[in-house]
Amino acid sequence: MPQHVRGVVARAKGEPVRVETIVVPDPGPGEAVVKVLACGVCHTDLHYREGGINDDFPFLLGHEAAGIVESVGTGVTDVVPGDFVVLNWRAVCGRCRACRRGRPQYCFDTHNARQKMTLTDGTELSPALGIGAFAEKTLVAAGQCTKVDPAASPAAAGLLGCGVMAGIGAAINTGGVGRGDTVAVIGCGGVGNAAVVGARLAGAAKIIAVDIDDLKLETARTMGATDTVNARDTDPVEAIRELTSGFGADIVIEAVGRPETYRQAFYARDLAGTVVLVGVPTPDMQLDLPLLDVFGRGGTLKSSWYGDCLPSRDFPMLIDLYLQGRLDLDSFVTETITLDEVEDAFARMHKGDVLRSVVIF
Repeated sequence: MPQHVRGVVARAKGEPVRVETIVVPDPGPGEAVVKVLACGVCHTDLHYREGGINDDFPFLLGHEAAGIVESVGTGVTDVVPGDFVVLNWRAVCGRCRACRRGRPQYCFDTHNARQKMTLTDGTELSPALGIGAFAEKTLVAAGQCTKVDPAASPAAAGLLGCGVMAGIGAAINTGGVGRGDTVAVIGCGGVGNAAVVGARLAGAAKIIAVDIDDLKLETARTMGATDTVNARDTDPVEAIRELTSGFGADIVIEAVGRPETYRQAFYARDLAGTVVLVGVPTPDMQLDLPLLDVFGRGGTLKSSWYGDCLPSRDFPMLIDLYLQGRLDLDSFVTETITLDEVEDAFARMHKGDVLRSVVIF
């Protein structure tokens, strides 16, 4: 029987979000209803509200979440009611050309629930990234549920659903950071600081954090950065070279998503070094680089999609590290809030006052 729950809805571009009654249908084949315990406030949700993703309003926001599986539809075997899960927005299909090649982290046909959640008047909602977890309960494809150890804090575990996984994965999966490498991270918000953590976990010898905010740089130090550069006061390319014996970093992770910071990343790497773009640009941005420099400097230019993660592999492993005290996910949680405070949390996030606000249910 359909359930009525509270959820955060963006009805029109730029309008403040509001808490409304959401109708969640019973799960159909391959689907699951999840009772949400915690959901992080991510920049992507703000992009949805601002019309920066698409114009399929109204949106049911929220996607960086953990919860308990309440019920499942026919054919679901990987999770059962009562499982503690982290929700992911790349449920792999197992059939596309990437999956058949053994590269499911690049799946080209990820799937979501077939049924739609609605408002009480029947208006269909577009769930953010196919999840819609700023709600007491949500309907997802069962493949979007990744079972993890229930001993983990929901507020911390849910962050693996997007930002923290994107940053850690950009360093470990996409960048291939290894023991003894030098790494620079440009942009030290939630994703950038997660990249710092990922580089530390991978054994990087030097981790250089770059930002224009001293508070963010101080936070990066607590996350594992060995050096910091305030790009408002110093040319970051020259500073990174000075900190790497004049060569540049082996891997530079760009976590801002702007042409000017990407150029800095490109020129701040060593010859044959790697640039990883994990910051998300807007559709209007253009990049201008001399093609001769692209050829002459060699190396690799990569984009990182969701940290190139495979949720079934990476989420349980990172939760295990968290429970062992080797990965401090709790440090990313700046504050916990209620559903009614999401709009205010967007304002604090936009100002850069928080790493993550997390809605607790």
